Amino acid sequence: MSINENDYGLSPEKEISTISAPLVQYLPPKPKDYNPKIAVIGTGGISEYHLKAYQKCGFQVVALANRTEGKAKSLRDKYFPEASVHKDFQEILTVDEIEIIDVTPHPSDRLPILYDCLNAGKHVLSQKPFVLDLEEGKKLADLADRNKRRIAVNQNGRWAPHFSYIRNAIEQGIIGEVTSINFSLQWDQTWIKGIPSFEKMDNLILFDFAIHWFDITACMMKTQNPEKIYASRVRHSKQSYRPPALASVIIDYPKTQVSMSFNAHCTQGEEDTTTVVGTMGTLRSRGSGLNDQSIIEVHLREGSVKIPLKGCWFESGFQGAMSELLCAIEEDRDPYHSARNNLRSLELCFAANESAELGKPINF
Repeated sequence: MSINENDYGLSPEKEISTISAPLVQYLPPKPKDYNPKIAVIGTGGISEYHLKAYQKCGFQVVALANRTEGKAKSLRDKYFPEASVHKDFQEILTVDEIEIIDVTPHPSDRLPILYDCLNAGKHVLSQKPFVLDLEEGKKLADLADRNKRRIAVNQNGRWAPHFSYIRNAIEQGIIGEVTSINFSLQWDQTWIKGIPSFEKMDNLILFDFAIHWFDITACMMKTQNPEKIYASRVRHSKQSYRPPALASVIIDYPKTQVSMSFNAHCTQGEEDTTTVVGTMGTLRSRGSGLNDQSIIEVHLREGSVKIPLKGCWFESGFQGAMSELLCAIEEDRDPYHSARNNLRSLELCFAANESAELGKPINF
């Protein structure tokens, strides 16, 4: 008896045509003429990526503040030799010519600094996660509005080339209505072993790391409101650090489902894949890590194409976060990554962590 492939639900092989790459603007924006003086408060590990990006963009960083002056001086000498160094950040707030403050400390230390910066009449770029409480986030957004200042959140993943291409392609309607989004990540984060600030975080993956994926989800799904979220986390027996390294999330929207799978203890064969399926096509990015996503696959009815991407997350992302704030100030509009906009991302993140803690879905 002959076997018919249709008996098994198999589709006949189709010849795939190569199509022209859709025109999508995904690179970070650039201000036309606005290049104000910038100060950075907090010169911990992440701040070097900020300074490196600002140096490449030609931005003017004129002051650095850190409780340990040696750290600030080291980065000052490396990236902005003419900048002043301060142990007390309050000294920076009295300098009228400084218009923008990049605030990088951890959330609990950062909150009073954000209030002080806004009350001093400065525009602010806050490190993520923005706040630990949504009401505090609303208060800061309201304060910025009252003072006619802009406050944005350094959700730099929005300008990671693959995420930026995907969110803009969705916005342009290239793949129609989004039906599913899948994030699958396996990476090696064993370097955190023994570092107290990380070892104490039960929600290391779903909060400190996955905030980027909740944020990009909120960007891709801005036309729908979430209905339900379920998240879980697991600590496997052979882990080298204490916080659970495995986590997963499912978010139900009225017409779309989003899934996330995280394994932060993959020491061989790392991979990071994003797949977005729409009613008219599919977008896919795949690489060995979040900073190695050099090609976007676009699959449409008329054919497919692989598009080489320029830049990488740790370059384009940090450039984009500050550049978009500058453009917004220059154009007198809200930044794309405004504090108020970021509250949608935090709502997802907080609900996921609550779900993982309670072991049940959370309704919105």
